[in-house]
Amino acid sequence: MTSHDVVARLRRLAGTRKVGHAGTLDPMATGVLLVGVNRATRLLGHLMLTEKAYDAVVRLGVSTTTDDAEGEVLATTDASHLTDATVREALAAFVGDIEQVPSSVSAIKVDGRRAYARVRAGEKVELAARPVTVHALDMGAVTRDAGTVDVAISVRCSSGTYIRALARDLGAALGVGGHLTVLRRTAVGPFGLADAVTLDQLAAEFTMVAIDDVARRCFPTRTVDEQGAADVAVGRKLELDLGAPGPVAVLDGEGRFLALYEQRGPVAAAVAVFTS
Repeated sequence: MTSHDVVARLRRLAGTRKVGHAGTLDPMATGVLLVGVNRATRLLGHLMLTEKAYDAVVRLGVSTTTDDAEGEVLATTDASHLTDATVREALAAFVGDIEQVPSSVSAIKVDGRRAYARVRAGEKVELAARPVTVHALDMGAVTRDAGTVDVAISVRCSSGTYIRALARDLGAALGVGGHLTVLRRTAVGPFGLADAVTLDQLAAEFTMVAIDDVARRCFPTRTVDEQGAADVAVGRKLELDLGAPGPVAVLDGEGRFLALYEQRGPVAAAVAVFTS
């Protein structure tokens, strides 16, 4: 199931075409996908979803065309000699600011089409390296079987980091090849698995996180009085120090989310208004 498939189903469940998502998941991945409905679709592009978290399993000893279990096997190498300490040391080299070549089977668009769609259509796709940050990379259970080593990892990283590329590069660093067999996104920005619901649960009862709560969790906030709320509703500039450059979520006295504003010199100016 692709991220677009999820949006298509949610359009039917919500009874509206105005559904969008933030942070595409590759087709093989499971986990957290942030989706906006109706006016919240306009908020998605402003969310500071700069950090993601994943649980994954890397199989060392086998490399594939797609850097995951769905691809064709390119090479197999006996990895049984690798100790836990050796793998842990290799993983440590990927923590911090690194240059990463995304997997060719990624959601990056190449001339208007997803890279993974081009690869699966038989095209050869080469992507340029890009800077990413791996904040934490922890090793979990290690399972050995017939020359392969499966390593469970938990990753906290910047947006744009490809875990399948980490699997590929870890295998290359250890000289045995590697690919991803399991990928689950456990958090997008401040939203984790505890916030998530399944599509089946939504089919039974369509519930959403209120846009007011999303704004408070994702942005610094500033509350305005009744006159300020009236000005914000029509996008007027405010003679106000927001206390942060912005975007800042502007709330009314009852905590309702009105708009995103940013500081422009001595005044605060509207970035996007959400009252209608």
